[in-house]
Amino acid sequence: MIKATKSSTAKTAIVLDTRRIKSHKKFPVKLRVTFERKQNYYSTPFDLSTAEFEKIMYGKRVSEKEKTLKQSILEFETKAIEILQQIPYFTWSIFENFYYSNRLPKGNVEAAFNEYITELKSESRLGTADSYKCAMKSIYSFSPNLKFVEINKEFLTKYEKWMIENGKSKTTVGIYLRSLRTLFNKQGIDKSLYPFGNNKEKYSIPTSRNIKKALTLVEIKKIFDYAATPKSTKEMAKDYWIFIYLCNGLNVKDFCLLKRKNIDDDILNYVRAKTQRSKNNSERITVSLKSQAKEIIQKWGQPSINSESYVFPHLVSGMTPEQERSIIKQLIKTINKYMKQIASELGINKEVTTYYARHSFASVLKRSGVSTEFISEALGHSDLKTTKSYLAGFESETIHKTTEALTAFTT
Repeated sequence: MIKATKSSTAKTAIVLDTRRIKSHKKFPVKLRVTFERKQNYYSTPFDLSTAEFEKIMYGKRVSEKEKTLKQSILEFETKAIEILQQIPYFTWSIFENFYYSNRLPKGNVEAAFNEYITELKSESRLGTADSYKCAMKSIYSFSPNLKFVEINKEFLTKYEKWMIENGKSKTTVGIYLRSLRTLFNKQGIDKSLYPFGNNKEKYSIPTSRNIKKALTLVEIKKIFDYAATPKSTKEMAKDYWIFIYLCNGLNVKDFCLLKRKNIDDDILNYVRAKTQRSKNNSERITVSLKSQAKEIIQKWGQPSINSESYVFPHLVSGMTPEQERSIIKQLIKTINKYMKQIASELGINKEVTTYYARHSFASVLKRSGVSTEFISEALGHSDLKTTKSYLAGFESETIHKTTEALTAFTT
């Protein structure tokens, strides 16, 4: 045990936590801090049996490997001592703020998730925060108290296998592990410990197979021609879906956030909410307002001469980000519910959702010969690769049709 200096009376020790035995018959090695008879324990990435701990920490005849391990273990106590020497007085919160501020790569993954989720919420990025929260819960279920130092190719491969065995898709695995990778990147860990990559020594995050979410022009015409009960919720859902399709496939959040100032005669200009906080990627999207889109604004919009008023009557000025998110999520559910009903009635054997409106906008333009660069700009993508992933399935169709000429003699 090493005693802290200065006025602090806190004491530290490296101990074997025999209160909880692990599956491999070993116990976790922990840093114990004692202050005014209260003790807190802080995890390390090491697990040892009682005999191993006694030999490594107190034995006289130890191997070089054991000496190295002891030095690594004592680094945690050394760090705690340095903090106790620097802080003017001791409180648990002050000590832990300093102790966890440089947790890398020994730090707790759950703590890093919670810290980043808090940051996302402070920026009103509630959707992204929810996604990271789901990833955190999944990874914690697989490995409670996970440390960054424990993340390697073997661990990530086992996690992927566990997810698939529990009925999760590779798409979900990819989303969760990209979140974990983002946190890993934020830690600034030495590159030699970096587990992600495409070579055989690294773990490659799975990518989902492109699933087409677009309709043909024939199917889109059926939706345009569908006669819903006037002023019904079903008619509203159909009209909103058409508006999204005609207006560059804008998402429902951007749809709800549209204001009168965004409309200038036949032109609609807006900045995607998703990119507004980024100075580099917050590009303005310009939309040609077709007559059908104008009719939908006339039918469902709220008239106002105030340039700051919302075009559609769903959000109200002064709402919290949480209130806005709740309303937007409910509107998405409503549109998707009735569009699936309409698709079923029209004999369209597809799960028609708001995503279909966005993908249909892109695919129809692509099929008509419009360049991928133009489509990318219209969608507000900052990376052409994202647009290409939208169009991948439809470009495959073009390849099939084009190469039919190779066996034209069979017809």
